[in-house]
Amino acid sequence: MRVLLLRFDAPLVSFGKEMVDQNGVVQLFPALSMLTGLFGNALGLDHRDSLRLNALQERIRYAARADRRGEALVDYQTVDLGQPWMDPERAGWTTRGKIAERGGASGDTTHIRHRHYRADSVHTVAVSLMEMEAPTVDDLAAALREPARPLFIGRKCCLPAAPILLAVLEATSAMAALSTTPRAHRADVGPCPAWWWEGDDATGCVGAGRVFPVTDERDWANQVHVGRRMMVEGLLDPPEALHA
Repeated sequence: MRVLLLRFDAPLVSFGKEMVDQNGVVQLFPALSMLTGLFGNALGLDHRDSLRLNALQERIRYAARADRRGEALVDYQTVDLGQPWMDPERAGWTTRGKIAERGGASGDTTHIRHRHYRADSVHTVAVSLMEMEAPTVDDLAAALREPARPLFIGRKCCLPAAPILLAVLEATSAMAALSTTPRAHRADVGPCPAWWWEGDDATGCVGAGRVFPVTDERDWANQVHVGRRMMVEGLLDPPEALHA
C-alpha cells in the first residue's frame, strides 16, 4: 500500500484530546481528527465541507511514534472580553484572511483557561488510506507540499519548523513503514513510545503493547467528538538517523 510519512517538528505541538472545563489537555500522539483537519486544511476544505471531511476521516489509518518526547508545557491564559479590542466583530483573523467573529454566550467578563502543549518534541507518523478513491495518498502529499492555507500542528500557534511531509513509500502497513523509518536527528536514546491502530501488524514492536480505547473522531457537521475505537500503545526501536 501507499503510505504517507509525516514528521511533526516544531517548538510547540498540541495533540488535543477531550476538553475538560477550561483545560485544553493534550496527548503524546496526534488524534484522528487532528490528522483529518491537517489534510483538510492543506486541501483547502473548511468546516462546511463536513461530508468530505467525515469521508476522509473514515478512511485514515495511522501509526505514530515520539522520536523526541520533549517537555509538557501549560500556557495560563486570561482575557477580559469586555475590552474594546475584543469586540466580537473584530476578534481576530483566520488563516483564510477573514475576521474570526466571536459568538456564543461568553459575555463581557474575564475568562481563564489553560492550554497544554509539548515543547521541543519530534513525532513521526505513517498514514495509509482505506479504499482507492480521491483524495489519494499522493493527493495528500501534493497538498502538503503546496498547501492551500498555512499549516499548523494542532493549534494555530503551533507552526512547523520543517516541512511536514517526509516521504511517500510502499509498505505492507503503516506500522511497517513507521518501524523502518529512521528516527529524527534530535531523537531520544532508546526505544520510542508509539501507538498504532488495533489490528495493524506489530512490526518492530519491542515487547507487548497495551490496548486502550480512544475517542478522537470528529463529527464535522456538528463539531463534536464522537466514536470509540481501540489503539495499541507500545515501544518501537527504529533505525538510527541518517547522516546529513
